[in-house]
Order: sequence, then C-alpha cells, then structure tokens
Amino acid sequence: MAISKLGQRRQVVIPKDIFEDLNMHEGDFVEVKKQNNGVFIKPKKLVDADDTLTPAEAKRVRRAEARMRAGKGIPWEEAKKKLNL
Repeated sequence: MAISKLGQRRQVVIPKDIFEDLNMHEGDFVEVKKQNNGVFIKPKKLVDADDTLTPAEAKRVRRAEARMRAGKGIPWEEAKKKLNL
C-alpha cells in the first residue's frame, strides 16, 4: 500500500510503480469518485466523437491491417499513383 500526501490545490501524487503499471502519462485524465468512505481514481481515455470509427469503418480497418500483416499490402508510392495523389 502506498501513501501519498495531498498537495496544493488538492493534488495527489500517484506512486511511480502504479503510474507505470497502468501505462499512464503526464496530462492523462482520470475519473475520480467517492466510493464508500474513500476516493476511487481510475485512468480514463477521452476520445473526441469526431475521431471515432463507425462499426463499418472499424471492420474495414481491421481487414486492411490483417492484409498488411499477411504481406498483401502495396508500397505507398504505388498507392499514391493508383489514387492520383
């Protein structure tokens, strides 16, 4: 069990080993809520609604990734020519 001290403006330091185990980074968001007689802190990833894929788009991405892993991709220069870029 780790013990942290409350700092200025109610800041709490998350111990380094916990921070790293949870793959957290400075500037990440956390959910904070009162739970029983304590405080519960949980890492949260915020995603802009405009950055999310539809189920159909996600399926296309998964298929494309599988094709790339199977070596069925084409070089970027060739793709640009096919797309007239």
